[in-house]
Amino acid sequence: MGSADSKLNFRKAVIQLTTKTQPVEATDDAFWDQFWADTATSVQDVFALVPAAEIRAVREESPSNLATLCYKAVEKLVQGAESGCHSEKERQIVLNCSRLLTRVLPYIFEDPDWRGFFWSTVPGAGRGGAEDDDESARPLAESLLLAVADLLFCPDFTVQSHRRSTVDSAEDIHSLDSCEYIWEAGVGFAHSPQPNYIHDMNRMELLKLLLTCFSEAMYLPPAPDSSSINPWVQFFCSTENRHALPLFTSLLNTVCAYDPVGYGIPYNHLLFSDYREPLVEEAAQVLIVTLDHDSATSASPTVDGTTTGTAMDDADPPGPENLFVNYLSRIHREEDFQFILKGIARLLSNPLLQTYLPNSTKKIQFHQELLVLFWKLCDFNKKFLFFVLKSSDVLDILVPILYFLNDARADQSRVGLMHIGVFILLLLSGERNFGVRLNKPYSVRVPMDIPVFTGTHADLLIVVFHKIITSGHQRLQPLFDCLLTIVVNVSPYLKSLSMVAANKLLHLLEAFSTTWFLFSAAQNHHLVFFLLEVFNNIIQYQFDGNSNLVYAIIRKRSVFHQLANLPTDPPAIHKALQRRRRPPEPLSRAGSQEGASMEGSRPAAPAEPGTLKASLVATPGIDKLTEKSQVSEDGTLRSLDSAPQQSSAEDSPATEEPSQAWREQRRLSSASASGQWNPTSEWVLSWKSKLPLQTIMRLLQVLVPQVEKICIDKGLTDESEILRFLQHGTLVGLLPVPHPILIRKYQANSGTAMWFRTYMWGVIYLRNVDPPVWYDTDVKLFEIQRV
Repeated sequence: MGSADSKLNFRKAVIQLTTKTQPVEATDDAFWDQFWADTATSVQDVFALVPAAEIRAVREESPSNLATLCYKAVEKLVQGAESGCHSEKERQIVLNCSRLLTRVLPYIFEDPDWRGFFWSTVPGAGRGGAEDDDESARPLAESLLLAVADLLFCPDFTVQSHRRSTVDSAEDIHSLDSCEYIWEAGVGFAHSPQPNYIHDMNRMELLKLLLTCFSEAMYLPPAPDSSSINPWVQFFCSTENRHALPLFTSLLNTVCAYDPVGYGIPYNHLLFSDYREPLVEEAAQVLIVTLDHDSATSASPTVDGTTTGTAMDDADPPGPENLFVNYLSRIHREEDFQFILKGIARLLSNPLLQTYLPNSTKKIQFHQELLVLFWKLCDFNKKFLFFVLKSSDVLDILVPILYFLNDARADQSRVGLMHIGVFILLLLSGERNFGVRLNKPYSVRVPMDIPVFTGTHADLLIVVFHKIITSGHQRLQPLFDCLLTIVVNVSPYLKSLSMVAANKLLHLLEAFSTTWFLFSAAQNHHLVFFLLEVFNNIIQYQFDGNSNLVYAIIRKRSVFHQLANLPTDPPAIHKALQRRRRPPEPLSRAGSQEGASMEGSRPAAPAEPGTLKASLVATPGIDKLTEKSQVSEDGTLRSLDSAPQQSSAEDSPATEEPSQAWREQRRLSSASASGQWNPTSEWVLSWKSKLPLQTIMRLLQVLVPQVEKICIDKGLTDESEILRFLQHGTLVGLLPVPHPILIRKYQANSGTAMWFRTYMWGVIYLRNVDPPVWYDTDVKLFEIQRV
C-alpha cells in the first residue's frame, strides 16, 4: 500500500472516531486496528492528520472513545514488548502507537478531569491477562512505562541482536540482561556497539513518547514548595523498572560520547545528515527530566571514599528513591568523571568552534540541556564537583559559559540561559580551587564581543561580567548580586589582574556609587559593598601581583572619597533622586574605555521580534541562594549563617541576617502610599557607617603622596614608571589586620529547584518544534510569550 493510501486510511479512521457519538467497544479490533495496523505514517503525518481541535472534541463529546483509544494503543505496546517485536509488522504497530500517544497525551494532561485517567486500572487488563483478579491490574501509566522500557532494549528493534545466526530462536526478551545491551561505551560499559541508523530512530521515537509522559509536569502551576513529585518519573525511575540502570547509563553515555564534528572533515554535516544528533538531544532531555529532584529536601548520599568494583559507588545511606538520581550521585571512578567532563566540555565548546570556512562545522543547539545536566552532576555528586575543580579542565566549561552569557546578554528570550550560566559559576566559585584555576593565562581566542586584553581567565570573567552589567538588558538586574558574589568569592585568589579588568571593576564601582543609583532602590548599595569586599580581599591577600588594580584605585581615588563623604541630609537625598524622575538611565559607559572588540566577533543581538520565550519563576535573592562561610587559617570552611552575628564597622549589611537587615531598611525608609521607594537619612546612615573603606583609605594615605612625589620629581606622566614603583612597593605592617575571607557558597533550596523545573520544561517545550508536541496546549507551569 502506498504512503498516500495509508495516510488516507489513517485520516478516515480519525474522522470516524471524531464523528461517532456512540462508544466503540474495545473488542472491535476491525475499527481500532485502522489506527496502527496497516498504516505507515511518520510522526509528522500523525500530527498533521490528528488536529488538536478534533482531539479536544473527542475528549469532550465521546470521552469513552478517547479512553479506549489510549487503552488499546498501550495494549499494543505491551504486546510488542511481550513478543519482542520480531516482525516488521509488529515494529510498525509499536511505532504507530507510540506516535499516536505522543500526539494525544498532552490533551489528556491539559484537562484536570482526565489527569487521573492513566493512573486508574482498566478492568480485565491485569498483568497476566483477563483471568487475573483485579488486584494485580496495573494502572495504565505503569503498563505504558514498563512497555517503553522493555522496547528500548529490544534486539533488532532498538539494540543490536547478540545472536550469531538467524536459525537460533529469537532472544527471549524476559531473560535478556539489558546491561549487556547498553547503547554506548562510557560509564560502566566498555563496548561501543556498531552505530545503526534504524535503531537510533526507533529509540528516538520511544524517548519522545517517554518525554511526553513525563510532561504532565507542564500542566501544573509552579508550586511554592516544589515538592510535587512527578508520578511518571517517580515510577519510571523506581525499582519497578528493571532497566533503570542500563537505561540511565545508555542515556548518559550517548550524550557524553557524542562528537558532532565527527572526523573533522569540513562540511561533512552537509553531506550526511547526522541521525545521531536528534537521539542525543532526546536523550539529554529525558535525562534532565528524570533528574528533576529537589536536593534541598532529601538526604543525599554521603561522600565517603569507598571504591567498589562497580561504576556506582555502594555508599550508605542508600540515597534518594529516584534511581537515576541515586546512580548519578554514586558515580565515582576517575575515568568515568573524565569521560563525562570531556564529553560535556566538547559539546559546550562546539558552538564556539570558529573555522576559516563559514558554516563548515556543525553547530549543536542543545547547550541549555547540557548546562542543566552539568548543574545536576555538580549538585548531586560532590565527588564530581571536586574532580572538575582538581585540574584546569574546569576552564573548558568556564569559557563556553562566558561565551553564552556574553552572547545572550541583549536577548530577552535567553534570560533563562543567562541565569543557569551564572548559577553554575556561583556554585563553582564557592570552592577555593575555582579561584586558583582562574589564574591560568587565557590564550584561546574565542571571538567574543569584548575588549581585547592580555591576561588570565579571571580577567576574561571580569570583562564579560562588566559587559553584562553595562550593556545587558533590564531584566538582568536581579543577577547583578550573583555576578558580584562570584567575583567576591574568587577575589582572594587572584594573583594579578590585567589593567583592562582593573579598570572595569573601578568603572562598576563608579557607576554603582552615584547617589541617584544608591538611593533609588533598597538593595542597590549591596553592590558597592560587594565591590569594596573584592578590593579589600585583593589588597589584603594578593597585594604583590596586583599593581594594576592598586594603580587604578589610586587613579580613581575620588570615588572612594565621595563614598566616605556620601551626603545623608534629606535635601541632598531629594536632589539626587530628582535625576531619577527622568527615565532610568542605563549604567553610563562613559569612563569605561571600550577598546576595540575582538576580531571576528559579532555584537550581542537582541531577540528577533516575535521570538517565543517561556516565562520563568523569580529566583531567590542572594541571601537565600547562598550561605556564608569563613575560611580558616588552614583553608577549611566554617559556616557563619547559623552563628549569631556580631556586627562591627567592617561588616557589610550583607553579613547581617539578611531578612532582618531588609526589614530594618524597610522601616527606616517608609515606602510611601504609591509604593514609591523613599530613602530617609536614617536609612542611608544605617549602612553608610558600615562601608568597609578603612583598608583602601589607608592604602591611599600611604601610596598617593609617594606616587605624586615620583611624578613631580621625574616630571612623569608615564604609567609604566609608576607601575614599576607599585610593583616593588609593600604595605606590610601599614594596613589594618587582614579580615577573615568570607565565601558565599551556593546552598540548595526549594526556590531554585522550582526555578530549574520551569526553566528546563520551558526549554524542552520550545526546542520540540518538529513535531510540535506541546504547542498550543494549555500549559500551566509557565507562559509562552512573544518578544
